[in-house]
Amino acid sequence: MPIYHKHYVIYKPFGILSQMGSNDARQNRKKQFLTELGTFPKDVMPIGRLDEKSEGLLLLTTDGKLSDTINRGGIEKEYHAQLDGVIDPISLARLQDGVTIGLFGKKYRTKPCFVEFAKNIPSLPEADRRIRMNTTRGTSWIRMVLKEGKFRQVRKMTAAVGFPTLRLIRTRIGPIHLDGLHEGEIRVLHNEKLDTIF
Repeated sequence: MPIYHKHYVIYKPFGILSQMGSNDARQNRKKQFLTELGTFPKDVMPIGRLDEKSEGLLLLTTDGKLSDTINRGGIEKEYHAQLDGVIDPISLARLQDGVTIGLFGKKYRTKPCFVEFAKNIPSLPEADRRIRMNTTRGTSWIRMVLKEGKFRQVRKMTAAVGFPTLRLIRTRIGPIHLDGLHEGEIRVLHNEKLDTIF
């Protein structure tokens, strides 16, 4: 008899960790986890991560093999980032060519990626009040498409060219989009063969 895995798409809000919980009692008291958004099977796991201050599309699955395929298979991940300052074309080109960032105490050169000024900002909830916007310098939005997902990569990349990320939203993983999903909302994917679309 075939084993049917369960898959979920969620809009992770700002301030929630991309994990189901923690064995650290002190962290459990201070932090918010995905379980606050709804009830999930005990063997569910997030596919990749979004840091606590980032928001947007997150996939959850009970299929460890699928999780590994998406994390290691060069699947496109699309982000919209609101930057501190109005980014210039030269800095955009640097991001696209790859920049050097710090990664666990070592230097890492990011792979070439697609970057552009965001022409159409997706419909988003209001920014969390804990995000400090620099009203004197102004802000700008970019759209980035990466095929890798290093720790806090987008934030480190934009900081490397002098434009720190203020707000970061993941809007797509492969063929799955954030479209129509509200903050904190969970959508069950009824296609038991989700691995066939990745």
